[in-house]
Amino acid sequence: MNKLALVTTLGLTLVIAAGCANKSVVRYGDATAVETTDINFGSTDLQKVAAQMTDSLLLSPVVGTLTQNTRPVMFVERLKNKTSEHIDTESITDSISTKLLRSGKFRFVDMGRVEAAREQLKFQHDGGMVDASKATQFGRQIGAQYMLYGNLSSIVKSNQDKSDVYYKFTLRLMDLESGLVEWADETEIRKTKAKESVGW
Repeated sequence: MNKLALVTTLGLTLVIAAGCANKSVVRYGDATAVETTDINFGSTDLQKVAAQMTDSLLLSPVVGTLTQNTRPVMFVERLKNKTSEHIDTESITDSISTKLLRSGKFRFVDMGRVEAAREQLKFQHDGGMVDASKATQFGRQIGAQYMLYGNLSSIVKSNQDKSDVYYKFTLRLMDLESGLVEWADETEIRKTKAKESVGW
């Protein structure tokens, strides 16, 4: 009898321990907290480059002159990722364009949605379901005057003691009519990770 009780107790203990071991807890974190999981490009880096480059553009005397009496129309070209990592560059351009739009100094055309807009206009005119007098007219969209574009590149070095990654983010504003670059800036990030030595 004692053996049976012992085996049963041991079995229940193992089941409970296994259940506790697999239990995970989800908590909300601070989205702006510094993220140091590894040295790859992360959320803190995205926030840093988006904030720095947006501030630099908005504080530029040239841009101050361009936006003095008007809100120029701009489009943002997706950043070129020249790093060896898979980086969602669309998130960077989304953050930058959102901050610029919030400033009230620029208006934007979304080149990523041109085909969807064309399909909607075609539906309004050819679908037979929209009152022709209330359909949005073709050929009335406003073209962009400026293009914002840039690159994200990196240099990675490592040895047995340390890993080092250097990121350079460059952004330029081009006048589409003249082809002149009206503004440019760059920001840099360096991250290092020391490899811990295990002592005996």
